[in-house]
Amino acid sequence: MKHIIEAQQFDIDWLEGKFFPLADEMGKLVDCDKPTDILRGKRMAVFFYEPSTRTRASFESAMRFLGGEVVFSTENARQFSSVVKGESLRDTILVLNRYRPHVIILRYHEEGGARIAEEVSSEIGANAASIINAGDGTGQHPTQALLDVYTIHKRLGRIAEISVAMVGDLKNGRTVRSLTYLLAKYPGVKFYFVAPPASMIKEDIKTHLRKHGVTFFEETDLREVARMVDVIYQTRTQRERGSDLDRSDSSQGFFMVDESVLELMKPESVIMHPLPRNEEITLEVDKDPRAAYLTDQIDAGLFTRMALLKMLLT
Repeated sequence: MKHIIEAQQFDIDWLEGKFFPLADEMGKLVDCDKPTDILRGKRMAVFFYEPSTRTRASFESAMRFLGGEVVFSTENARQFSSVVKGESLRDTILVLNRYRPHVIILRYHEEGGARIAEEVSSEIGANAASIINAGDGTGQHPTQALLDVYTIHKRLGRIAEISVAMVGDLKNGRTVRSLTYLLAKYPGVKFYFVAPPASMIKEDIKTHLRKHGVTFFEETDLREVARMVDVIYQTRTQRERGSDLDRSDSSQGFFMVDESVLELMKPESVIMHPLPRNEEITLEVDKDPRAAYLTDQIDAGLFTRMALLKMLLT
């Protein structure tokens, strides 16, 4: 792989035969806390048109853990770059490539930005930077999907034949889209999309699932499915994209993880969230051993991005 643009790029053999074992190795490397020069001489540029905490911090930490260099980084390019003056994404990628980074971690505020960047780098030729999509609008976030499936793999010991509840603002959630594409590759995976009609997952995802014979249901009350699923994947309301999901309005349904949901869940199930978390998971849930969003998922973000950079750059 030269570029990481969408979750559909990855297959089960690659995930389980190469990627998961390498992520395990990266975890041991971090735990040993010994310097390494695996990526010495490799340069990374981080160019984000939207703010980020976990994605940006984990990519920069991953590069430094492996001995590489972050040559420049911005998390609000729409305010602090020539975008303010009207520069196009195409021109920005052309310019960044002239500074000889080996990889560009790109977050764009509109769907399709990563694809544009990939096309520009491909036009430049073999020496152009690899593009990693770190989220593009309501489109995809493939590296989040990688860390999520790795977390599920570590927690449950399997991915095939599991049931997953995707909860919240599914219409605008790029993490849900990428994770659904990736999980749908595994046999026997069943989805419960839990959201009010105005926030339900887009039709293109449902069309993809139907085409591949994947079972899914649309629900409006998490309590109705909590006892049946192995994974609850909660998401926040994306108000910056115009969403208005009032979780306190019982007439719309029930879309929170609280103590009432914990009581219904299987003892071995897992609660996940791509973060940031707002009101959709109550604070008492944090102490439950099934909660992975502030622990295992964060570690997985570092380990999987280390593995991805090593694969791309060595």
